[in-house]
Amino acid sequence: MDVKAAPNGVATIEDRILRITGYYGYYPGYSSQKSTSRSSVTRCKPGANCPSSLSGTSRQLSPLSVTEDSSAPILELQSRGASGVCGHRVERQNRSGDDVTQTAHSENGSQENRIKARCQSCTSMLLKAVWGLLIILSVSSSWVGTTQIVKITYKNFYCPFFMTWFSTNWNIMFFPVYYSGHLATAQEKQSPMKKFRECSRIFGEDGLTLKLFLKRTAPFSILWTLTNYLYLLALKKLTATDVSALFCCNKAFVFLLSWIVLKDRFMGVRIVAAIMAITGIVMMAYADNFRADSILGVAFAVGSASTSALYKVLFKMFLGSANFGEAAHFVSTLGFFNLIFISFTPVILYFTKVEHWSSFAALPWGCLCGMAGLWLAFNILVNVGVVLTYPILISIGTVLSVPGNAAVDLLKQEVIFNVVRLAATIIICIGFLLMLLPEEWDEITLRFINSLKEKKSEEHVDDITDSSVHLRSRSRANGTVSIPLA
Repeated sequence: MDVKAAPNGVATIEDRILRITGYYGYYPGYSSQKSTSRSSVTRCKPGANCPSSLSGTSRQLSPLSVTEDSSAPILELQSRGASGVCGHRVERQNRSGDDVTQTAHSENGSQENRIKARCQSCTSMLLKAVWGLLIILSVSSSWVGTTQIVKITYKNFYCPFFMTWFSTNWNIMFFPVYYSGHLATAQEKQSPMKKFRECSRIFGEDGLTLKLFLKRTAPFSILWTLTNYLYLLALKKLTATDVSALFCCNKAFVFLLSWIVLKDRFMGVRIVAAIMAITGIVMMAYADNFRADSILGVAFAVGSASTSALYKVLFKMFLGSANFGEAAHFVSTLGFFNLIFISFTPVILYFTKVEHWSSFAALPWGCLCGMAGLWLAFNILVNVGVVLTYPILISIGTVLSVPGNAAVDLLKQEVIFNVVRLAATIIICIGFLLMLLPEEWDEITLRFINSLKEKKSEEHVDDITDSSVHLRSRSRANGTVSIPLA
């Protein structure tokens, strides 16, 4: 069928429809040449050899073929560009995905490390708290047991210096006990001599020499003996509760001596604690109407606390701080010095009949060994507790011996608490606890108060914002807007 051209250039109705509808790739005469192009244009497959005559005919007869040929490289470039862009995007996405996974793994690893560190810190704190509770009970019970056994021994045997000398000799076993613990717990075992030389550095870089043994050990051994001897003398005049309460004044004396001799920091709260301790001492003497035995017993107890404080201050001045092994070595050295150089004193007292007994078989060896064993356990626990837990807990264990002795005395009906004695005991214990406050207690207290104030202000702001949000939601529900005043 021949197609005649219309005056307006549109060949047929089909061409007019394609022109009106805006069909892409439309050109005039498309419908008239469509059949010819379909018949003349031959498509070549990729890689096939196309005849030149056919290609030339198709190029001459079909403008569409020109359009397709011209647009093919563009499409190819676009497809290549799109594929390249997609490739780059995929590669970037893979890289970003790897970075994200690495970052996620690192964040997860850091979070796991933080969780592990927190768990370890919480576990260590829990273990320290458990050890502290056990050591508090052990320290208080050993001190109460020592005091009560001394009171029981006095019923049939009253030789306070011999008892002091006998119990001090048991300090020789301190270092063997420490070395046994070292063998049981340490991964790298050391020989006894090597460990002994390592722990003897407390006396100096040269270790323990004869000169240092006499120079450093003699004053501390004398102070140790005086402390225990005066404590035993006070137990003869006063009850165990009164003596243990008065002995707690040694913390106040340590502060005063450290302030005067060591030039430690002045603290008003510790001055208050020292005044409270002195007040408790006077009230304790007044509780028995200032009887001669009572005043003498108070003097012995205060003297024991004073020599104990002097021992601690001199130890800090000349020897400094010591670890567990060095403390065990030093206490064992005191035991050797006591056995070698102080043994003549109970002999002299025996022959002068100041402290006399009929025969060695008549001695209460059970009570003596129990007292010496508990005293040694008390000294070991005090030094072990500093390593395993917080030092403040050791002091709390010492002050808890006062209510422990009071409970035993009440059960034995050996003491009658009046108002003055009870008030004196409470005042001394409060003063002792005030001595346990750290040096920065005022700054810590102010920080704690400020943190509480900040928390309250934040809660107040949160409450205001919550109330404002609630008011706004209600006003919006009612169709009005309310602005809260600041």
